[in-house]
Amino acid sequence: MSIALIGGAGEGLGAALGRRFERGGLEIVLSSRTQGERADLREESEVIALFDRVEKRGAVEVAIFNAGANFRAPILDTPAEMFEKVWRLGCYAGFLFGREAARRMVARGKGTILFTGATASVRGAAQFAAFAAAKGGLRQVAQSMARELGPKGIHVAHVVIDGMIDNRRTRERMAERGATNATDLAADGMLATDAIAELYWQIHAQPRSAWTFEADVRPWAEKF
Repeated sequence: MSIALIGGAGEGLGAALGRRFERGGLEIVLSSRTQGERADLREESEVIALFDRVEKRGAVEVAIFNAGANFRAPILDTPAEMFEKVWRLGCYAGFLFGREAARRMVARGKGTILFTGATASVRGAAQFAAFAAAKGGLRQVAQSMARELGPKGIHVAHVVIDGMIDNRRTRERMAERGATNATDLAADGMLATDAIAELYWQIHAQPRSAWTFEADVRPWAEKF
């Protein structure tokens, strides 16, 4: 049985990715620090051990890096330790996860490695220096891997999530700000997790004669 390993899998997008790839016929392994196949993706030894454990069950055909942390503050008030913490989870962990996936896939000459990005992957907004550094760095790691591994049969892609994802935490935050609905804009004004997961599946299913490196996705009402 081929496996889809999802690193950074919570109840939102991670869970939706699991459901979609399971419908596609893959065995799903969800990994986070607190649930599923537990691993701290910031620690090299734990990432290596994670892949070793999962590969005993079957070949990792798809590896999806979906971890990350956000932090907002003026640059003058951004602690160095917080900057490093966000970068380690958003970028360094992605490098470790992608590298270990590639080490197994190259030997087989096939596989898909997908990275979850954000608007900050391509644009550093005011007060988001730490997040932009992490997501921008992750995009560059993914791009470098795609150029190196594509000729070896490994499809590497990066997905820019441009907008708010519709999940429990987002709805709670909006309620705290006085919003009465999931969004004050219009129906489908936030990104549905199942719709995002469908895009990931489509990228994985692409024939190698027409591979996508990067796709960006946003709600119809989102300005860009």
